[in-house]
Amino acid sequence: MDLQHFLNHNPESLAQYAQTVQQTQKLIQDCLSQQERVFSGLSPATLSEFLTQKILPEQGIPTQQVLQEAVEAIFSHSIAVHHPDCVAHLHCPVLIPSLAAEMLISAFNQSMDSWDQSGAATLLEQNLINFMCQLYGYDANADGTLTSGGTQSNFMALMLARDYALQQRGFTSQLHGLPNLAGRFRILCSEVAHFSVQQSAAILGLGMNAVVRVKVDKNYRLCSQHLVQCLEDIDRQDLIPICIVATAGTTDFGSIDPIAEMTAIAHEHNTWLHVDAAYGGALMLSDRHRQKLAGIHQADSITIDFHKLFYQPIPCSLFLLKDKSRFELMRLNVAYLNPEHNEDEGIPDLVTKSIQTTRRFDAVKPYIAFRALGREFFAGVVDRGIEITQQIAAHIEQDPQLELAVSPEMSTVVFRYRSTNAVNLGIKQALLQTGKAVIGQTEIQGKAYLKFTLINPLVTFDRTVALVEKIKRLGTMLSESPHFLQPAIEAGVGNQKSKVKS
Repeated sequence: MDLQHFLNHNPESLAQYAQTVQQTQKLIQDCLSQQERVFSGLSPATLSEFLTQKILPEQGIPTQQVLQEAVEAIFSHSIAVHHPDCVAHLHCPVLIPSLAAEMLISAFNQSMDSWDQSGAATLLEQNLINFMCQLYGYDANADGTLTSGGTQSNFMALMLARDYALQQRGFTSQLHGLPNLAGRFRILCSEVAHFSVQQSAAILGLGMNAVVRVKVDKNYRLCSQHLVQCLEDIDRQDLIPICIVATAGTTDFGSIDPIAEMTAIAHEHNTWLHVDAAYGGALMLSDRHRQKLAGIHQADSITIDFHKLFYQPIPCSLFLLKDKSRFELMRLNVAYLNPEHNEDEGIPDLVTKSIQTTRRFDAVKPYIAFRALGREFFAGVVDRGIEITQQIAAHIEQDPQLELAVSPEMSTVVFRYRSTNAVNLGIKQALLQTGKAVIGQTEIQGKAYLKFTLINPLVTFDRTVALVEKIKRLGTMLSESPHFLQPAIEAGVGNQKSKVKS
């Protein structure tokens, strides 16, 4: 067995590590420098032809060859998230200091469940959590945990809200499961809230029907008046509201619910208030836009995604809890991992507040990026993105060929080419298949809409206007002849296929 393949302190291992890192760095640089388009445009069927290598050969292949094959077959045909025409999702380019952090994470391979697997990493994660609690207005009684993403953070919020509601009524789901009472539990959120609210309700044994969808106003923000009406209806039906979810940055529209109003309503009804700020949480760094999150400090829990507007590599998300004692609802001590006497001895084991056991040291990514770049940098990126979004929305609104769905509050523009649903969906597909752009889509009252999510700092007004013009030209051609672009699409795919094979 060749032990130099394992990273360790021996000179042979360190030399092989340095060589492999240098080779990988060169492959990444070459791939990025040649990646002129946002996507190669190849179909799933065509790309599958490149992935026929045996996954586990009897004898290994030189690492350099395997890396080269991976770049050519996979990463050359991945989505170029750094490209200014990659504007479909909340999928960000990543900061270079955070890539350096990723190297540290993988090399040292700390596991964040127990102190004896992480050491100082545990303390750094807790320090980051404490800082984020302060940033969002929580006091020293608050706490949190790193998660894989907004879906997991939202799940934790609803799980703790459910178990807190049960505890208040003398039940403990951790020991006995869900009582019949849980069938009366209701969760309220806007009709454009993230799907993870319904998904979590299903996983938690409450069912999707336990989610009450509250109407939104013309700007797609939750209507407080209708929220009150829904709560009154719940009370009349002898049901129990256990959580109200406010969204700070909806996925489709970037709309921000009236958090302060919703908090007051939640307190009046003795109900948990959770803020899903996976998208909009970074506004707290901006002097210009911080007030859009007014009232967030009164929420019982908050979701924040570092891998969105904080520009961290996936995964990197955060769940904050205003009253850390509520983590006791999920505490479980195991003799081999986090015995109860550890806490008495001042030994911190983070597993007691996470639904994960083995967990990466993702906290070091925002830590290094924050220290390397500073608050003003992040605030500037947020401010510029919102400013460009507003300019693009104004440009679209003035164009008679286009229809703007709503004035943007953050960095999302929803619009449509004034034609059929088929034409609008065809525009999106044609741009993807030709590798010219990756744009989003959604549906409003049965109509297909297109979507720009302009969180990439490389986006410019002029470049995005040029993309709008491409959309209009495609819209015109598809409206006049639905099959007009098919030969061009096939030609583009064919050219790319021959280029790759050569």
